[in-house]
Amino acid sequence: MPADTTPQPRVAGRTEDVRPATALTRVTGLAPAEFADRHWGRVPLLARGRDRDGFRDLLDLDGVDELLSRRGLRTPFLRLARDGAVVDSRSFTGSGGVGAEIRDQVRDDAVAALFADGSTVVLQALHRTWPAVAAFATGLGTELGHPVQANAYVTPPQSRGFSAHYDVHDVFVLQLAGSKHWTVHAPVHPDPLRDQPWNDHADAVASRARDDAPALDAVLEPGDVLYLPRGWLHAATALGGVSAHLTVGVHVVTRFALVEALTALVAGDPRLRESLPLGIDVADPAALAPHLDAVRDALAGALAGVGAEDVAAHVRRRVWQGARPEPIGPVAAAEFAAGLAAGDAVRLRLGLRHRLVEGTERVRLELPDRRIDLPIACAEPLRALLSADACRVGTLPGMDEADQLVLVRRLLREGVLVPASRT
Repeated sequence: MPADTTPQPRVAGRTEDVRPATALTRVTGLAPAEFADRHWGRVPLLARGRDRDGFRDLLDLDGVDELLSRRGLRTPFLRLARDGAVVDSRSFTGSGGVGAEIRDQVRDDAVAALFADGSTVVLQALHRTWPAVAAFATGLGTELGHPVQANAYVTPPQSRGFSAHYDVHDVFVLQLAGSKHWTVHAPVHPDPLRDQPWNDHADAVASRARDDAPALDAVLEPGDVLYLPRGWLHAATALGGVSAHLTVGVHVVTRFALVEALTALVAGDPRLRESLPLGIDVADPAALAPHLDAVRDALAGALAGVGAEDVAAHVRRRVWQGARPEPIGPVAAAEFAAGLAAGDAVRLRLGLRHRLVEGTERVRLELPDRRIDLPIACAEPLRALLSADACRVGTLPGMDEADQLVLVRRLLREGVLVPASRT
């Protein structure tokens, strides 16, 4: 038999000289370059924390209770799971009462009963509903360059939420409270794409989890972090008291995204849009063979004319729209823009994907959902606004104060800039 070449997970402690200057360093305990070289997309990492309260600033059990009882959550922001299966949402949702009759709102009493009976609570999309998690997810996604989401899993004592499975995205598991026993096995289908879920390989997943020794068998305590590349099998069981962890899912952009972009971009070639013959038997390989050869030849020619700029434009539209930037307070933002004055400080909205394209007469700011075209005189101050941590109106290069006010006010109203401070 050939030797097993599956990379092996690593367990690492957090050393005192590693300072969490970034979201990625905070969760891995490694410099970004080291994490990228040794683990990203390849090998799991268990990073042992030094501080059992290390992630309380993101979410704690009191925060979980607040979300379940006072925030008016609706499905699908909450799921419950029991014995590896999802619980019917009708058993824990209903009307919110007078003035809030929508019937898919979370009933905290029903959730309490199901949780006491062994169901795992899954708070979904916390990057949309909980400010601390939203800020953390924005920072991590910006560093990684890939969109992220965040769910919390709150498990009763001695309960397993989901059976062994794999995810089609990378995950960072941040243990928030209690302890949880994790078993991790090597992939049965490495690097799965979004449309290749684990249940497509359910028998192989079950067999590996049952018969093979785990690649990693560990108990996570508060402050610990587990990184799992997509495809690695995992299952977890709560130990002792209530266990809670935050799972940050990284929707990695793969090389197949480039394949999809190339396919979309060559659709303009008429040779690739020709109809197959009338009456063709598409189940007959011999009938398809000559047309397949023609498509291969046409495809090779069409692909030769596709440039990197075209592919980048296609891919970034999808990636940018999947990465949510820092939230904006509409009322406060409008008030700030209306009263904008020289000396006011602004900064780029965190996590906002953008690209500045300079022409001879115009400059274009490309955003996830639109483009802003401005006179070329705006290019120099725009570069300053988009690159600095904060800028004060009146100090931008290449533009007088009156025009700076007009430019900055426009970018505030477009959601590109946000207030940094005010004097």
